[in-house]
Amino acid sequence: MLASAEALAARQDWAGAIATYEKILAQAPNEPYTLVQLSYMYSLRGNYRRAAEFALAAARTGTTDEKVLAELLPRLRTFNQGPELLACIERAGPPARMPIPLLIAAGAQLSYLNLPERAIDYLDEARRADPDYPTTLLARTQILTYLGRFDDAEQDVEHALRRAPEIAQGYWLRASLRRQTAERNHVDAIRRELTRPGRSTDDIALLSFALHKELDDLQRYDEAWQALMQGCRAKRSRLNYDGRRMKQLFDALATFEPTFEPAQATRRLADGSRSSDLTAVGIASVGAGATPIFIVGMHRSGTTLLEQMLAGHPEVAALGELYDFTSAMRYATDHHCKGVIDATLIERARVADLSVAGRRYIEGVQWRLGSARYHTDKLPSNFLNIGFIARALPRAKILHMVRDPLETCFSNLRELYSDANPYSYDLAELADYYGWYAELMKHWHARFGGQILDVEYARLLTEPEVQLRRVTEFCGLPFDPAMLELGSRRRGVVTASAVQVRDSIQVRERPKWAPYERWLSPLMAE
Repeated sequence: MLASAEALAARQDWAGAIATYEKILAQAPNEPYTLVQLSYMYSLRGNYRRAAEFALAAARTGTTDEKVLAELLPRLRTFNQGPELLACIERAGPPARMPIPLLIAAGAQLSYLNLPERAIDYLDEARRADPDYPTTLLARTQILTYLGRFDDAEQDVEHALRRAPEIAQGYWLRASLRRQTAERNHVDAIRRELTRPGRSTDDIALLSFALHKELDDLQRYDEAWQALMQGCRAKRSRLNYDGRRMKQLFDALATFEPTFEPAQATRRLADGSRSSDLTAVGIASVGAGATPIFIVGMHRSGTTLLEQMLAGHPEVAALGELYDFTSAMRYATDHHCKGVIDATLIERARVADLSVAGRRYIEGVQWRLGSARYHTDKLPSNFLNIGFIARALPRAKILHMVRDPLETCFSNLRELYSDANPYSYDLAELADYYGWYAELMKHWHARFGGQILDVEYARLLTEPEVQLRRVTEFCGLPFDPAMLELGSRRRGVVTASAVQVRDSIQVRERPKWAPYERWLSPLMAE
């Protein structure tokens, strides 16, 4: 029966696979492997709630089986079930008794939950158990970078590359850790690795972006541009991105109007007042936790810097890039989509009770908050969700980072993401996306201007106190000078800006794109 279920899944017959796995479950109730597979199948069929239920059911079995946990941990993270994920890791421990693959998996999932301070404990143990294992060393390099421990990170990545010089990721991680010099760089080594036989497309992307970074540091701009274009072509070739569909998604958001009518049954709220609709219940539930401050905008627009500043305020819990609102919308619409949103989610949201998403979001972040009155949620692409956020969380504050269009787009072009932001590897596609984003933000301002404050990146650099006073007044917070003391921050920063945000505020006299101006005409035209 198991072989049959797996064969059906391989043929993408989700209904058949589900039926077969459920027969297996009837014979072996609460078997964690089967529960995990059912979670996968329901996700692939698009049924978010059932998929989440099976993942939670697998966690409740208390399994400590290494192979099951390797699949269960990312399942729980997919549904933003942080406390359950932490409980599974703790049951599998202590770290000294966990096998190295599970230690690495635990470190990865804790990092994805924006908990690098916890992740490093598991990777430290993995390195103690085998100090020469390249996979551990590279995973540890990434977490140490998030924690601002750049010297330690460089030691680990150098050790990994001595052991396994064929691993392309190591060159990419190493290139970002410091500024290269004529006396100390790895340009020749990276070029040799690009000629290694059998290189995959992913390897070429990693090595080419590493080469671009090092050549840019050395001000060898012609060569740096060629390396960047090679990396972009390699990355773009393996991504499924359709600009026409993306434009349709932006258009759907701009015309979104909810048609849900709350039930009229009278409800008594916690404070004793009465409400005649469920939306009011949802609004009241927002008051049960900290007020959300969403920091949105294009990637590479300065969102990390603004959150790092707000993290200095004693009343603000800085939570980093969260997918909790995405998860809440998937739950409210019972649709498991790839990415932040898709057309089906938007259509279902028209008839969904968005207060369900609001309550789900607030309940989902409670375990992170402590006594903070406010919390930041710094997922840039939540700009797509503003129409939903404004209705689901009417007390939320939305800070929109605005940076020079050319600086923003160029910074995206030279950033190697995972599979996110597939529009960012082609100049024309990037220019189109930026234009759609700018138009959508104009629409959101027209609809929800009272909830949105634009924060200009350039002015945040040149007059940080003035801008932070604007921000805190908008959010209903008193200004606190500690927000200006960036050097005192010790929190982990799990973003692509993990290195840059550790520096003091610097205002460039010449933008980073200037040496590449002759190649950027598609962006300039936009």
